[in-house]
Order: sequence, then structure tokens, then C-alpha cells
Amino acid sequence: MTEPLSARYARRLVTIPGIVLSLWVVTASLPALLVLALFVDLVRGQRTFSTTRLTGFLFCFLAVENVGLLLLFWTFLTTRAGTRARAARTFAIQRLYTAGHLASVTRLFSLRFVVDGADQVSPGPLLVFVRHASVIDSLVPGGFIANVHHFELRYVLKRELLVEPCLDLAGHWIPNRFVDRSGGDTATELAALRDLKANLGPNEGVLIYPEGTRFSRGKRQAILSKLEGPAKARAEQLRHLLPLRRGGALTLLDASPSTDVLFVGHHGLEGFTRLHDIWRGALVGKTVTIRFWREPASTLPSGDDARLAWLDAKWQRMDDWLEGLD
Repeated sequence: MTEPLSARYARRLVTIPGIVLSLWVVTASLPALLVLALFVDLVRGQRTFSTTRLTGFLFCFLAVENVGLLLLFWTFLTTRAGTRARAARTFAIQRLYTAGHLASVTRLFSLRFVVDGADQVSPGPLLVFVRHASVIDSLVPGGFIANVHHFELRYVLKRELLVEPCLDLAGHWIPNRFVDRSGGDTATELAALRDLKANLGPNEGVLIYPEGTRFSRGKRQAILSKLEGPAKARAEQLRHLLPLRRGGALTLLDASPSTDVLFVGHHGLEGFTRLHDIWRGALVGKTVTIRFWREPASTLPSGDDARLAWLDAKWQRMDDWLEGLD
């Protein structure tokens, strides 16, 4: 269902002033917050100083978001809605604030990234299927596909992310789809996904998190409890991934069977589904491995059943890769 403009504007009247005011408040109180965070870390005996790092990240996050809003506001003033000039500048701003967030996380938490198969990313057009296991891994495609290879990615994202004003504004100025995961109007959502594939160029792609939600052991068990027969048997073979939500993935494959498919796996960000998980300190000093697999469109079989079996096999390959790294 298309969101009414009145609801969109009402949300932005809250989120945009909220993110601006938050930066002013955090900046003014930052010295006191850092002292308090350091005290908490010392009391907890937390040698990774995760509270202090999270406090620094809060400031960096708000600063990057506010810079993004300023650039988007300038774009609003100097370009016309629906033009290629506005879209091109919005994609550039999106790459900039993604790079800012990724740099903040990398430096504040002393992360190290190892990338395998980066040569398989270019050229486009591409369908990009990404593993989802963390609140942080949403930066992986932006940081290591869009930024490194100068791709313009069209995202399939959950509607709840519209509370982030930069994502809200930029996401509506360039082709993206914020989906309603309740399943209330599946036909409309799938039709919108099909439209995302229209007129993809050599430096463009459509990105989806085909699991539909972040992986956790609890979610895996909940899904398995609802399945039966061959579907359950296939899902039980996946130890580190959730079964694909096939509607979205299959719709994208059907919409443009001549487009190559890029599968993106990552290891090292598991378990960080909430800020509380990061606060425990296990993220600090992590080595994150990213792996790309490219599948030519010529290898994609015809027919729904054959394509679903093909998708399951590729998803199982990623799961086996993750098992080998544990």
C-alpha cells in the first residue's frame, strides 16, 4: 500500500527536528557523557571500553546524519524533483553518509575487513542478495559495493527504517522500496519490486535482504516450527542463515532474467542484533570477512520450481561457507 503524503510529512516533522536537536544536546553534553561512560566501563571492568565507544559512535552517527540532511536540503533547493540531476546527487550523498557511518564504526570499534571476490562485483546490472545478521551489516553493501565500485543501488528495505530521516528523504528521491512486512498487500509489494528492475544500467543494481529479517537462533527455531515436509528439511540444513522469503527473490529474478546475481556473505558480525549486544564489548577488534559470489544470468534456469531450487542451492553454499569459518 502506498504511504499517504500526509503521513510522510507528519513523520518528517518529528524525525528531522528530532535528529537535529539530538545532535545539539549530545554535542553540548559530550564531555560529561564521555566521563560518565568511562566511569561505567571502569566499574564494569570492561577492558574494551564499549560504553565509551558507543557514546562516541552516538555523536558520530548524529553528526553524519545532520551533514546528510544539510546536503539533501541543498539538493532540494538546487535540483528539480524527478530529474536525473537530483537522483545523481542523491546517490552521491548516500555514498557519502554511508562512508561516514562505516568509517565511524570501523575506527571506534577497531574493526578489520577482509574482502574476497571483490573483482566479481563489476560490471552491472546486478541483483544483489545479502545476508542479514546484524544492525551493522546494512553498511556492507553501501561500503563495499556502492562506494568502492560506484554503483547506484536500489534497495528493498523494511518500512520501519523510515524513522531515519536521511534514509527517508534520499530513499524517496531515488528508486527504492520500503516494504510492509506484515503481508497485508503482498501483490502490491511484489509488483513494486518488479518495477525496481526497470532500466537498470551498467553501474546499477537492486539489493534485497532475502531472509526478510536479521538472523538469530530464536527466529530460526520459530520459522522451523511453522514449516513441514521438504521445506522444513531444506531449512534445517541452514545453520547460520534463515530460509529465503521466496516471493521477493523470485519476483526479482523473474522481472529481469538477463541480469547477473551477486550473493554477499559476511562473517564476524553475528549476534549484534541490538545495541545491547554491542555494549557487551564483543564487537571490539573483530575481523569481518566479506565474500562475493557472482552468478551469470545464463546459469539461471527457467520455471519457478527450478529457480527456487537454484536459489536454495546458492543459499546453502553461503551457509556452508559460514560453517567453515566458525
